[in-house]
Order: sequence, then structure tokens, then C-alpha cells
Amino acid sequence: MTAARWIATVGPVGHWPWGPGTLASALVAALWWRMPAPGWAWLAGLVAVIAVGLVTAGRAEVELGRDDGRIVIDEVAGMGLASIAVPHTLVGAGIAFALFRVLDIWKPPPIGRAQDLPGGWGVMADDLAAGAAAAVLAGLGLAL
Repeated sequence: MTAARWIATVGPVGHWPWGPGTLASALVAALWWRMPAPGWAWLAGLVAVIAVGLVTAGRAEVELGRDDGRIVIDEVAGMGLASIAVPHTLVGAGIAFALFRVLDIWKPPPIGRAQDLPGGWGVMADDLAAGAAAAVLAGLGLAL
């Protein structure tokens, strides 16, 4: 197994037999909730995950196949993005998780079209779009 594949699958997480994307998203939600005060450190980590994901997801896709379900670094990035718009509570983490997973699985337009981008961009873009949409929806819902 190459280093890129190990990173893109988030080690053993992507090899979980029952919904590796959901597991990766749940782990990110739990990490966000358990952090003392996610702020700039969370954003810096998110930028790093996105940058590393763009490279490793594309390389892992060559090994595993187009947008293989074992590649979960995209869920890590998307869930990380969805988390920034909710309160730092267990309920907030649950809201971000639920919105992100629904949008990531359903992939309403234009989210689904983002997968058509080449390489790592195609793997990452739909999850980042789902994460951004979840953040906007959560923010609007909380504002009301």
C-alpha cells in the first residue's frame, strides 16, 4: 500500500466494511465536538487536509479506481467544512453530520457535477461542496 493510499483512506477507516464515509464523517464530528475550542487551529487543519487530499485522493484513485468508496479523506474535508457553521455542542456536531451526510450521499445539483473534475479535484470537490452547503443550511437554520 502506498503512502498516498494510506492517507487517502485515512489508514484503516476507509477499509471499514459498513459505510467508511459515514465512519470518517462521524470521527470528524466527534473530534470537532471534543476539541476544547475549534477555531483557527480547526481552519488550519482543514486547509491542510484539503491540500493533502487533493494530492493523495488523485493518486489513490489510480490504485483503487475512480472515486472508490475506500477513499475517505474527502469526507474528512467535507465534514470539517460543515462543522464550522454550527455551535460547538453535541447537537451542533449532530446537525453538521446529518446535513453533510444527506448532501454527500444525495448529491443534489450542482454538488454531484463536481465529481466530473479530473483526479483528486473530482474526488474532493463534491464533498467540499456538500460540506459548504451543509454549513450554509445550518447557518441559515440557526439564524432563523
